[in-house]
Order: sequence, then structure tokens, then C-alpha cells
Amino acid sequence: MRQGSPVRDSQKADPERGARPLPDVLAAVDLGSNSFHLVVARYTHGQLVIIDRLREMVRLAAGVEENGRIDKEVAARALGCLQRFGQRLRDMRADSVRVVGTNALRVAHRKQAFLERAREALGHPIEIISGMEEARLIYSGVAHTMPSEPGRRLVVDIGGGSTELIIGEGLTPLELESLQMGCVSLSERFFRDGKISAKRMAAARMAARLELEPVQAAFRRRGWERSAGSSGTVRAIGEAIRELDSQAVAISPAGLERAIEYIVQAGHVRELKLAALTEDRRPVFPGGIAILAEVVGGLGIKEMRIAEGAMREGLLYDMVGRYTDEDARDRTVRGMQHRYHVDFAQAERVETTAVEFLAQARDAWKLHGDPPADLVLQWAARLHEIGLDVSHSGYHRHGAYLLENADMPGFSREEQRLLARVVGAHRRKLALDGLEELVPPWDRNAVPLIVILRLAVLLHRGRSPTALPPIAISAGSKSLEVLFPARWLKDHPLTSADLQQEVDYLRTAGLRLRVFSRGR
Repeated sequence: MRQGSPVRDSQKADPERGARPLPDVLAAVDLGSNSFHLVVARYTHGQLVIIDRLREMVRLAAGVEENGRIDKEVAARALGCLQRFGQRLRDMRADSVRVVGTNALRVAHRKQAFLERAREALGHPIEIISGMEEARLIYSGVAHTMPSEPGRRLVVDIGGGSTELIIGEGLTPLELESLQMGCVSLSERFFRDGKISAKRMAAARMAARLELEPVQAAFRRRGWERSAGSSGTVRAIGEAIRELDSQAVAISPAGLERAIEYIVQAGHVRELKLAALTEDRRPVFPGGIAILAEVVGGLGIKEMRIAEGAMREGLLYDMVGRYTDEDARDRTVRGMQHRYHVDFAQAERVETTAVEFLAQARDAWKLHGDPPADLVLQWAARLHEIGLDVSHSGYHRHGAYLLENADMPGFSREEQRLLARVVGAHRRKLALDGLEELVPPWDRNAVPLIVILRLAVLLHRGRSPTALPPIAISAGSKSLEVLFPARWLKDHPLTSADLQQEVDYLRTAGLRLRVFSRGR
């Protein structure tokens, strides 16, 4: 990473969250469909400085069978790699670690047992991110590590199972796309036995062309001034082109065609003798170059430079943002509030009450996890009414659907699923279906957050701007006592009736709610 790539050294923190000092050592682990990467960096004087890197070719995408299961041999290879990564993380005492899985883990089924073993081997939980989130992180890694230049930049990243295309300006992505083709998947499909022919290459290129076609026009309309390729596949292609033509300074259409002619003439991956192609890179090289040739041709790219950064660097910068005032998840929540016409005043009232209740119940309910419980509750409060933009009837269910299925930059799929479960259960009969699918500890701790949000929403059902009186709550393992000021419930009979209904709703889920007034 460039030494001159500064990070805004802002230590501002949301006062409701408390101070969160930025750790000295951060680490990002990218569980790609082709390779696993570990990057460790030190944050000093407003900059991220890489202090260690590890990379192992795992080819996880090749181990996802047709039925969606992960092949035992590939799973063992992946777990062995993660054990080595885990040792390095412990040795380097990384204070903050993020681990993300991409396309291969997105498409795999029945993967929970593998994820649990992977978490044990690595010592950290694994987030599975969407293709659009992968694209956003890739762009961040490239934009932070390339010289700042005016105008738009196109970034192309060919992974093992997917290809990401992004147009951005400065540090801001403007157009993002994730295509379901990668160097491993295309090579497995057309070159699995290692044989390379003109006919097979033409078929592979046609498959890539068909995948690119739906987004091609939109990207060309948006336009860009320069393009960059990131990650190992594009880098290997660039180095191969330079070996074949010492005058080549970048990837060009002519250089790609020359490299394709070379590998077709070789006839088999074992005959690819270029120094740029390591033994573990050769089997997936034909699929990768077929994809890049079609991207370059279809988008009309004249010249492509090689970027130093990629998704793992983007992860590091995203982590820094979470400790300062640049958390992408907060920006996403604000954006969704605007998009779905949320009543900001009402959302703020519910959030304030929910956070106050959480502060009183946190220790009794042992609400600790990642992301922190207060963040989850704040996001849920801010977004609990987004379903109203779809329909008033059952709006909590509409909101849950949007949260689970929308593209939400900065959020992992697990975080989106958690938010969906909390918002989907915030009113009417208590629906706790699907909580067992949440990543620990949220498979257990989601219920207390749901109860708190339900009470906050109930108490603000009248949407009155008048502040609530001081309300004390006392939490037990499966119980909650709520103490109101004297006469307040008598003066608010509708709220009192709602609370009695809530007692019945919670009882059906084995939870005991008791409501009292002072001086009774």
C-alpha cells in the first residue's frame, strides 16, 4: 500500500456509542473463490502501512459441487490455510480483524458446519458479503491505493467465481456490478482437463460475452477516463502480456489477443511456460483471460493499468471508517431512510427510547456481540418503518424483506439478516421464526433486542413530540419489568391497553412482561 495514501485521522465517534479508539494493528482476511488472502496493517499518523501479507491458492469455487456442498478435500485445504492464518493473527496481536467470504461461499449450500470449523481455525467469525458489497470494497481498495486523479475510473476485478465492474470518481463508487463468472468457474467449465483449443476458447469467450451483455450498455453510457484492473488474475495477465511483448506498458486489446494466441498454441495448461504463470495459476488462467478479453472488448477499453489495491485493502479502509465518522453502514441507513420516506422524527424518538432501555438491560441480558447491540438497535429503530413505503398492511414484514434482500453497502449478509429479524418482529404477534439461522451470539441475543424495539415502538405509537417520562426497566433471563411514574398509565389509557396486549404477545413466546406504576 502506498505510504502516501492517507486516511482521514478523525477520532470522532457517535456520542451514543461512546469513544472507540482506533486500534494500532488491523487485519483483513479475504476468503476468495480462488485464493485466500491475509493483510495486516498498522495505523499510524493517519495512514495505513502494510506490515504483513499471506496468500494461499485454495480454489474454493472448484470445490463447490453441483448440489451446493463443499467438497471434503477442498474444505480440508481451506481449513488448513485458515489455521495458518489464525496463528499469524495471534502472533501479530491484531486488535481488530474482519473476515469476509465471497462468491463461492455465497453460492454454497449447507455451509454452516464449514463456517463453524473455519471460525474455530481462524479465531474470528466470517461474514459472507453480497456481490455488490464486494464491488464496493474492491473500489475502495483501488481508489485508496492509486494516485488521485480527476475524472472517472473503471475498475475490473476477476475473482474465482465472480467478476466485479465498478465506475467511480475519487473515493466514491457510482456504478457497481457483480457478474456470475470467474477464472475458476469458467476454467472448470471449458478447460477442466487442461486442454486449450481455439474452439474451447471461443466458447469460453462467448459465455463471458453473454454474462456481460446485460450491463454493457449502462457502463458505456456512464463512461470513464481511465481504467484499472485489480487482484491476481488481472495482474498475472498483465505480466504475461509484458513477457510476450517487452514494449507493452499496460493491458491492451492487442496484447490480450497475443496472449490468447500463445495459450491456444500451447494446447495445454502444463505447456504454459511464462514466468508470470505459477503452477497454481496455470489451471485457471484460460478462463481468466477469456473473461478479461470480453470485458475489454465489450466495454471498449483501450488501455488498462494494474492497481496495487484490491478488496482486502478496501476492507482495511472500511474498518478505519467504522472507528471514525465514515462508517459505510451509517451512510447506508441514512440513504434507506430517505429512499423509503421514513418519518425521521418518529425514528429518532423510537431510537432514543430503545437505546435508554438497552442501557438498563444490557448487563442483565449479557448483550455483547459484533456488531455491538446498541448499533443493531439504532439501525433497526431508524429503519423499522421502511415497509410503510410498500404497504401499511403488514409493513413490518415488508421492511424485513427489504432489509434481507436489498443491496446495503457496508453490511454483511449476516448483519442484514439480523436487522430483518428484529424489524420483522417489532409489532403484532411475536414472530421468532428464523432466529436459529443467525450467527452466534445473535441466534440467542436477538430476542432481547426485539423486545426492546417493540416496547419503544409501542410507547411512541401516538407519534407525539412530547418526551416520555423517566421509565425504569429491570430485566431477568426471560422476564422484563417496566416501572412508570405514578398516574402516567392512568393518564394514557390507550398506551396502557397496548401494554396489556403486549403482555399476552410475549407470553406466547415464553417471555414474561410485567408493568407497574410508582405509588400503586
